[in-house]
Amino acid sequence: MSSGSNSGSCSTRSRNNSRVTSQVLADVKLHGNFEESERLFDYSASINVNMPTSSSYDIPSSSDVSTYLQKNQRGMLIQPFGCLIVVDDKTLKVIAFSENAQEMLGLTPHTVPSMEQREALSIGTDVQSLFQSQGSSALQKAADFGEISILNPIALHCRTSGKPFYAILHRIEQGLVIDLEPVSPDEVPVTAAGALKSYKLAAKSISRLQALPSGNMSFLCDALVKEVSELTGYDRVMVYKFHEDGHGEVIAECCKLDLEPYLGLHYAATDIPQASRFLFMRNKVRMICDCSAVPVKVVQDKSLSQPISLSGSTLRAPHGCHAQYMSNMGSVASLVMSVTISGSDSDEMNRDLQTGRTLWGLVVCHHARPRVVPFPLRYACEFLTQVFGVQINKEAESALLLKEKRILQTQSVLCDMLFRNAPIGIVTQSPNIMDLVKCDGAALYYRDKLWSLGVTPTETQIRDIIDWVLKNQGGNIGFTTESLMESGYPDASVLGESICGMAAVYITEKVFLFWFRSGTAKQIKWGGARHDPDDRDGKRMHPRSSFKAFMEIVRWKSMPWDDMEMDAINSLQLIIKGSLQEEHPETVVNVPFVDNRVQKVDEMCVIVNEMVRLIDTAAVPIFAVDSSGVINGWNSKAAEVTGLAVEQAIGKPVSDLVEDDSAITVNNMLALALQGREECGAEIMIRAFGPKRKSSPIELVVNTCCSRDTTNNVLGVCFIGQDVTGQKTLIEKYSRVQGDYARIMWSPSTLIPPIFMTTENGLCSEWNDAMQKLSGIKREEAVNKMLLGEVFTSNDSCCRLQDHDTLTKLRIALNAVSSGQDNIEKLLFGFYHRNGSFVEALLSANKRTDIEGKVTGILCFLQVPSPELQYALQVQRISEQTMACAVNKMAYLRQQVENPEKAISFLQDVLRSSGLNEEQMQLLSTSVSCREQLAKVISDSDIEGIEDGYVQLGCSEFSLEESLEAVVKQVMELSIERKVQIICDYPHEVSLMRLYGDSLRLQQILSETLSNSIRFTPALKGLSVSFKVMSRIESIGKRMKRVELEFRIIHPAPGLPDDLVREMFQPLRKDTSREGLGLHITQKLVKLMEGGTLRYLRESEMSAFVVLAEFPLI
Repeated sequence: MSSGSNSGSCSTRSRNNSRVTSQVLADVKLHGNFEESERLFDYSASINVNMPTSSSYDIPSSSDVSTYLQKNQRGMLIQPFGCLIVVDDKTLKVIAFSENAQEMLGLTPHTVPSMEQREALSIGTDVQSLFQSQGSSALQKAADFGEISILNPIALHCRTSGKPFYAILHRIEQGLVIDLEPVSPDEVPVTAAGALKSYKLAAKSISRLQALPSGNMSFLCDALVKEVSELTGYDRVMVYKFHEDGHGEVIAECCKLDLEPYLGLHYAATDIPQASRFLFMRNKVRMICDCSAVPVKVVQDKSLSQPISLSGSTLRAPHGCHAQYMSNMGSVASLVMSVTISGSDSDEMNRDLQTGRTLWGLVVCHHARPRVVPFPLRYACEFLTQVFGVQINKEAESALLLKEKRILQTQSVLCDMLFRNAPIGIVTQSPNIMDLVKCDGAALYYRDKLWSLGVTPTETQIRDIIDWVLKNQGGNIGFTTESLMESGYPDASVLGESICGMAAVYITEKVFLFWFRSGTAKQIKWGGARHDPDDRDGKRMHPRSSFKAFMEIVRWKSMPWDDMEMDAINSLQLIIKGSLQEEHPETVVNVPFVDNRVQKVDEMCVIVNEMVRLIDTAAVPIFAVDSSGVINGWNSKAAEVTGLAVEQAIGKPVSDLVEDDSAITVNNMLALALQGREECGAEIMIRAFGPKRKSSPIELVVNTCCSRDTTNNVLGVCFIGQDVTGQKTLIEKYSRVQGDYARIMWSPSTLIPPIFMTTENGLCSEWNDAMQKLSGIKREEAVNKMLLGEVFTSNDSCCRLQDHDTLTKLRIALNAVSSGQDNIEKLLFGFYHRNGSFVEALLSANKRTDIEGKVTGILCFLQVPSPELQYALQVQRISEQTMACAVNKMAYLRQQVENPEKAISFLQDVLRSSGLNEEQMQLLSTSVSCREQLAKVISDSDIEGIEDGYVQLGCSEFSLEESLEAVVKQVMELSIERKVQIICDYPHEVSLMRLYGDSLRLQQILSETLSNSIRFTPALKGLSVSFKVMSRIESIGKRMKRVELEFRIIHPAPGLPDDLVREMFQPLRKDTSREGLGLHITQKLVKLMEGGTLRYLRESEMSAFVVLAEFPLI
């Protein structure tokens, strides 16, 4: 125990760091023994968090520790349920990939027969070439984005197979890691923009969690495991809390009835290594789908200086020791979410330095069979766990504040006793030092006499303890222990279990303070029997081969002394040392030896000098005057506040330094003090000097303290002040601001928007005049009620929202703001006025914070549309209704066309089986292509999707010749009608090509452009339209090929009208013509194709459509 006020936290920090260092070494030793098949695996050694001190114990070297951490973070292995690609974040070139990536992405021969596995994906491949255009664009945008995690997940579709994936991205030193998780067939992929789905999954659970009454930690944890169990469906869900020594305890559990419960079990610290705890601080969620699955290797560019870090990857494989641990525990799959709270400076190793949060515990889910939880659901569970962490933090802070308040109150009373009484008052009066900290006994050893309270040793035993502390435990500092037995006190057994813990405070060699605690013999139920070295499985020892519970009886140990208690004890130590200078010197008068008297004088000089130093460096202004009112003391703070140096102040009358209005007050205080009467809380005004002369006077709130000689005569007065100038100025400004606030908040002006506010607990704290008018709800009906549930409701009890979804969205949005995330801007928000009319508005919500940045509530205001805007919205709704009616009519027409189309399909099937010759079969094939194209066009209902580029193209093998033939046949009738000849010009090798892609969209594009070329060709004899196809084949790897096709449709001048060309390339408008709409959609469809480009060329004698597209060549 040191003399500083922060000694408790410093010693705790030192103990924690020492414990963590020892634990890391134990983790390394444990993992090393597992990896070495021939050596015994002694698990029992790992249960003790302290490293053995015997010379026979082989402490791991720094290289062993480095290797262990390397395997944890850079193991180059991933779980096989997904695949991984690492790219350079500037060029998007692949620098590493998992060996299963090609097969999982559908790049193997069974998808495109001529492709080889190792050729489509290799080091240096452009990752954008693996995915469809929308996904490639999203990856490029993500690479250029700063905080990439907020974009997760990105929905990608493989270019060749069309398989959907969730891409979860994070940055590392070498580039960008892309974790690819397949989307299950029954799930619709969501992106970060659709992350509201994740919040919706957890919204009800969050509401139930936040509705729980405060003050019951156990109830809160039980509710969490039930909610997570319902969300995820795991066999077992636990809340696992870390204790100060690093070991964990299951404090809540929800599991199947046929499983053995783990509730109440304690687990050794090595069960969750320090390296894993560090990773949990960075990655809040960790999923292992199948611990028995063979991990997949990651191949990386050989030019990289070190292995790729997988510490942030969602796919990182568990190392062998942990996989075996799960298997022994009967768990095949797991999901773990970290619970963090506001950090303590004392636990630096378990604290996130960026966020300042500390790892409190984990939410652990186990399953007996392989299980994959999709990313949106994991994201929802993470959000739920964060809310749980906020609730835990509030509970802990409330308990801490109550304890701190009690200690400060007791400390204040004890200080008053010390300054007004001999030190024995702190043990003879009430409250006493036993009220300062929780203990079973306390004692003051003073003037060779013992004053004791509660359960304490005898006076002889106290003297023996003092001698032992001075000789063995830090000399003149003091000593704190939870167990005198473990600390080596020889007579600990004599004291018995009634006195196990002790805090001893050194004042002088003859003055000591003691607090004692009795032993807390308790039973700890450990999960895992003692390890048996003979228990082997072949040559390899298994981690924790048994999980049967065993009991451990902890004796001869008290409850630990926490940081707050130690700070209180240290503060009292300093105060007592200072107060002893006021003590009468009778204690040295009758001492017979001169050298002892000299020693006492020296000690007194040291104390006086220390007190002078403390006064001079005090954080408040202190000055002293003699009995005649002349300044004889002026500390540094007084000089700083007034601008008057010490040498200038000494010797001046105090009346010259105070304002005229305060002179009478000061003289009265001086007169009373000379009579022995001290004043408290008087306000005086001190003049400013020097550079501060132009500033206003300094306002001080002062207490007086009499200075006395050895015969108790008053020699002068000491004024101890507190500078409240800034505080008074702040109060004045606050009063003005508060007045402005009230005037703004309650102004009837239409310029003031509707405003309401909440506290950090969700209570409505403000409901202004404009909000009253807008809702019909009076302020007194809303204030001090829960904003969500009592004010805004889904029923008619108060301010009814549009529907339950609106309440859910509002709850999610406000929860996000209160947890410190970004403010909300213009969220569409609707509710009903008390008279039944519906109100639509845009909600903006901003977090309110205190001076430390802590969120204290939310400020919300509404933007209500003007009458003009309301009319526009009404027109928009009518327009939307008209559009909905048109959509219904279109759906009817599609339904009516569907039956004839099915009949045509049936007749085509009949003809195919009727023995047609080759030419007839060719015609039939062309008619089938046209019929399928017709069905495709009829089924198109998402024109906006085509406009925005979100429509997915089909992927199948097709013959280019058959598609071209279908295109020509579609415009043949128009060609005959317009007397325009079609000249087809493409090489024979093009006709033989078999491609992989969307043939129907290609037919739609070419038939639209070809028909418009014929339609706008003058109806003159001898004119023609040329239909040319050119190709360029590019090799990708040894056997895979890609063909770039150029379709050129040339027609005579003048060609298409200028207005039609503009409509083709400009955004859609209400007055867009039918031909313009068709060409515009065609242009958008071309862009969806790989390498797709549509251009229109116009020259003096001819015009031409040029369509470019790329397809894999089979």
